[in-house]
Amino acid sequence: MPGFQIRPLAPDDFDWVRRVVVTEWSAEMVIAHNEVFHPTDLPGFVAFAGEEPVGLLTNNLAGDEFEIVTLDLLSTERGVGTALIEAARQAAGRAGCTQLFLVTTNNNTHALRYFQKRGFLIAVVRLKALEKSRHLKPEIPLADKDGPSIRDEIELEINLEKLPSPPFFFFFLEYLKYE
Repeated sequence: MPGFQIRPLAPDDFDWVRRVVVTEWSAEMVIAHNEVFHPTDLPGFVAFAGEEPVGLLTNNLAGDEFEIVTLDLLSTERGVGTALIEAARQAAGRAGCTQLFLVTTNNNTHALRYFQKRGFLIAVVRLKALEKSRHLKPEIPLADKDGPSIRDEIELEINLEKLPSPPFFFFFLEYLKYE
């Protein structure tokens, strides 16, 4: 059993969400596919280990698409990210969504591997998308600390209409929690 709990974000959480977003994303806004998001205005989930928040996921619902806007893991507690993604997947299913997706950048190879291991597939690559994003959010650096330029957006998705039947799917998710 994991040592954390997940619950939906509540109004009392939004000062904390603001601090996390500013720390992790360098501003109170996030840019993806040329759209500005303010995570403090979005629904989402928080993971707690005891009284301490250890993870945050914010999301946006648009039509039948459920977008993970931010995912921040604030602890080395294993399984927090997977559990937050599963909470988002369940919320997307309850909302009748057919797609669960997120956007990352070309330099974020760790995130690309992480999300693909959790069933996401690369769906769209937007070459040079960060040039436009920097007009909206100048805080986006030209390169990361390891040197690769931050240039392209990569959209990853899970088609929720093609998921395996529930018994296998939930067994598989339980397995992923302890991977």
